[in-house]
Formats: sequence, C-alpha cells, structure tokens
Amino acid sequence: MTSCTNATPRGDTAQGSPRPSTSRPGGILQPAVQQRYVTTGRTAADLGLDPWLEWYWTVRWDLPAGTSYDAAVLTHPSVNIAIESGHGPRHGFAMPAALVHGVVTRGFSVGLQGEGRVFGVKFRPGGFSAFTGLDPADLTDRVVRLADVFGDAAARFQADTLSADDDTDRVAVADALLLERRPEIDPRYEQLLSSITAMVADRRLTSVEQVAEHCGVGSRTLQRLFRRYVGVGPKWVLQRYRLLDAARLIDEGRAPDLAVLAAELGWYDQSHFSRDFAQVVGMPPGAYAAAAARASS
Repeated sequence: MTSCTNATPRGDTAQGSPRPSTSRPGGILQPAVQQRYVTTGRTAADLGLDPWLEWYWTVRWDLPAGTSYDAAVLTHPSVNIAIESGHGPRHGFAMPAALVHGVVTRGFSVGLQGEGRVFGVKFRPGGFSAFTGLDPADLTDRVVRLADVFGDAAARFQADTLSADDDTDRVAVADALLLERRPEIDPRYEQLLSSITAMVADRRLTSVEQVAEHCGVGSRTLQRLFRRYVGVGPKWVLQRYRLLDAARLIDEGRAPDLAVLAAELGWYDQSHFSRDFAQVVGMPPGAYAAAAARASS
C-alpha cells in the first residue's frame, strides 16, 4: 500500500518532481463514441503550481451544421476554471466566457454545436479552496463567472487565452496568472492531499474508516478536512473514485461480471452499485456495458 504520510512531498515543488496524482484515469463516458466528435488534450502546469493544480486540459469540436452532440463526463471531485468559446449560451452564460465549475455531484453533460473550444484548469481536490481561501460549498454544483473570484484579472485571462495562437501560449498565460497569485503552503491542505492520494493509489481502500486508519487520522478529522477544502465528504469522494474505476473498466471491456466488480470496488451488493452508477451516469452499468461494446465493435 502507498504510505499516506509520505504520499505528498512537503514544501514548494518548483525545483522538485511532480506530486502523485489525485485523479483516477478516465472520466469521459463512452470515450469510443466521444472521440468521434471532440478532440481532447492535457498539459502539465508549472511545477510551482503543482501543490494545487492537476493539469491544464483542452476540448475542441467542429460539428457539421444542424448537428449536435451531448458530451457526458463522470467528473472528478475537483474545481475547474474554464475559458469557453463557441456556440452558446452554455451553462447559462453567453459565449465566450471565463467560468469556474464547482465540484459536480450529479451527472454532467454539455450539448455541443458548431465549432468551439475550452481551455481548462483542473485543480486538485481541495486545491481551489486552498489556493483562493474560498468556501468550496459555495461552488458545489454551481458554475460562476471567474470575475467573481479573480476580479478584473479574469477579463485579461479570457482575452489572452482566446487570442493565443496555440496551447503552449495558453499554458504560458495561465501559468503567469496563477503563479502571481500563488499562496503559502497550508499544512492542513497537505494532510487532505495525503488522504486523497491514498484513495487514488489503492483501490482496496473502499471505506472512510480504512482510509482514516491507513493515514493514521480519525474519521472526524477527515470529515473536517474534506468539508473545509473539497465541499463534499470523504465517503462521497471515495465513492466517486470507485465509480470512475468502474466506468473505465467497463469501457475497456475488463468488467465482464458486474457483481464481482461491485464487490471489488466496495459495494455491498450489485443492486446498490447499479443504483449509484445510474444516478450519475444516466443508465445502469449493464446498459452502459452494452453501449460500450456496441461502440467498440
């Protein structure tokens, strides 16, 4: 098992190595279908931002006139900044827009039309709150304007990002904005990251009690840390990581027995697993597996 105490390096990592991932692989639902409509990319941020940021991401699409596509995602427990352009409105905002997407606890899909692009900043779980000092609960299941957080700098960030020639230039714009706002390292946030790193690294951790014991802290301490930085509880975050595991294994054709999969990922029985999966994916795992098989055939 990964050591919880040593999972996250201390101090500024600007001259060191990237920290362990706090994301599970996957997240795009039915990727074999979605890749026909959108192009995605991912780029590392400056190492000086590594304590708070996971990576930068991009999505591009160019659909024929009169067509549309609903891009569905099983989201991570993270806040994202998104500079969005193209056909609108989107998320209730006219395009283009600089937006902050809070942690999404329900299903998430975006209707795409015409041509458009998104440049995103994915924070680590709790990273946005540690970076800004904001209460994460105020953003949970919400999308707000970046100007509400960064003030006048948001308009400059949007304009410079949209006018950049390529993703290398967009990353440079984002690095510059965020590095000048970089806070001091918060020891309590470091403790949170250690527990999340353990959740991500070891699929055998399927309960909050196991995570707390593994990390040598009390369950109530974990609850307080997650409430302060993530805005949702550790039980929800742990389940979301296991649902991400389930969707990825199904998409890859590596989950022929759903009852066994449910048990391995910590559900008491297949019916509870099916209910939880369907609530956020929009269909039970059996139907999702059938759709994944059709898409890959």
